Amino acid sequence: TTSAASSSTATSAPAESGGPTAAPPATGGLPAFKASANLGANCQYPASAEPASKPVAPPNSGKVPTDPATVSVSMATNQGNLGLVLDNAKAPCTVNSFVSLAQKGFFNDTPCHRLTTSPSLAVLQCGDPTGKGTGGPGYQFANEYPTDQYPKGDPALQQPLTYPRGTLAMANAGADTNGSQFFLVYKDSQLPPNYTAFGTIDATGLATLDKIAAAGVAGGGEDGKPATDVQIKSVLLD
Repeated sequence: TTSAASSSTATSAPAESGGPTAAPPATGGLPAFKASANLGANCQYPASAEPASKPVAPPNSGKVPTDPATVSVSMATNQGNLGLVLDNAKAPCTVNSFVSLAQKGFFNDTPCHRLTTSPSLAVLQCGDPTGKGTGGPGYQFANEYPTDQYPKGDPALQQPLTYPRGTLAMANAGADTNGSQFFLVYKDSQLPPNYTAFGTIDATGLATLDKIAAAGVAGGGEDGKPATDVQIKSVLLD
């Protein structure tokens, strides 16, 4: 879950601790993937400090399959459809959670509450039923790719790199606090590798995101509620 947004002032947009914040120029793209020996071997979803914003049972814990390598999902919104390809081979615990929430209807009739339009951060953030940036499913789980490509405490985890346009990634409020909030990258964005990248967005989805982004942030600024109301209607496995 994520902590509350800071109060906005005339000079700064609301910065949510639960989502990515703009970073200095990146050093490169996401690292090459090398599967750890225990990838997907023991997915755990312990209760989070914050209760669920919408009642939902956690996903099955323990070993989850990394096959099939990808899972196709259709996210229907009031602004158009987004086809998502979930990267089960790289982030099986994350995909297991996302699919579980989708199948249980957790995302149905929920808003995408945050849009960023800065040169270094261009994302639409969704997955919080409250729409306030603080909501979640009542459980949390550990980071996966690309965080797991670095040793714990590696200074590289603080160095921004490029999350390319078309990346689907988890928002969090610190290491291993993933829940239900996710963000969709519609332009190359600079972030440290602390946000689990667990899929990609298809061309139709990117066109939908471009349209939402073009309308900007409500009240101007570069970080806040989208000027265009975005509601997820359903997330269904293809």
